[in-house]
Amino acid sequence: MNRRRFLLTSLAGLLSPAVAAVAEKRPRVGFLFPGAPSAPIISSNRAASIRGLGEEGYREGENITVEYRYAEAEGLLNAASELVRLGVDVIVAGGTPATLAAKRATTTIPIVGANLADPLADGLVSSLARPDANITGNTFLAPELGPKRLQLLLEAVPRVVRIAALQHPGVYSQRTMQNMLKDTEERARASGVELHTIDASDPNDFETAFEAIAKARVGALIIFPSPMFYVNHRSLVGLAAKHRLPTMWVFREAVEAGGLMCYGANVPDLARRAAKYAARILRGAKPAELPIEAPTAFDLLINLKAARVLSLTIPPSLLARADQVIE
Repeated sequence: MNRRRFLLTSLAGLLSPAVAAVAEKRPRVGFLFPGAPSAPIISSNRAASIRGLGEEGYREGENITVEYRYAEAEGLLNAASELVRLGVDVIVAGGTPATLAAKRATTTIPIVGANLADPLADGLVSSLARPDANITGNTFLAPELGPKRLQLLLEAVPRVVRIAALQHPGVYSQRTMQNMLKDTEERARASGVELHTIDASDPNDFETAFEAIAKARVGALIIFPSPMFYVNHRSLVGLAAKHRLPTMWVFREAVEAGGLMCYGANVPDLARRAAKYAARILRGAKPAELPIEAPTAFDLLINLKAARVLSLTIPPSLLARADQVIE
């Protein structure tokens, strides 16, 4: 009897470390960001993501392990592959290029794409209501946004006859790019305005792009959506100010940095919502059970200081519709 008790006690002692290790194993979330970790805009989205996890009861370093990877466009696939090798339980990717990279890296680990453009056209999912395979997330686009941005810009600069549109070619699917441009061109023609499209594929192209914009003798500028434009918005804001171009932006951070106006979804809030989806996956939900979320509200921000520098008087009717006016 004593010998049996001794053997059982010894066996329990041998097993307890393994049992404890299993009990203490934390779920692991991998975040893939398209930019440098020190960039303020990346920091903002990272903080929003951690806040989203916290709202679901997951606290970094306490009951969850978080792995961060940062990369420019050409390095996203390698960064995503690192997260796969680490064996994370879910990947949260910021933007369409990062989500496409994560999709190439794994077909089994669930992926939540934050701030996607057109998940259907970009080949990420085959259904918005029931995403297939291992991908879900949210989108910042809506069909009416391009024409609406042009309309708001024309209200701020009513006498303009030529407008430039800066786009990042190939950042989204061909259909997505064509639809964004076509919708804006149709509104421009209906308003009697010429639209000149200028390309920039890399931050090194910005100076050349603005030289081309200056040669086109336009009176205002629209910045089309792109994660690369988003991460490098301060450079673009500076160039728009240098060339004295009233500019319509997609995201509020550019207006907070000195841009004239923006109309679009709140990008950090979409990052927070993507993290909440990741938390639901950690609790057992499948991507197919989580529909692609679309933004339900869009913010109009106007920077009056930027307007004064450009010698613009913003109509009171436009200011009254703004969600935020920066003095």
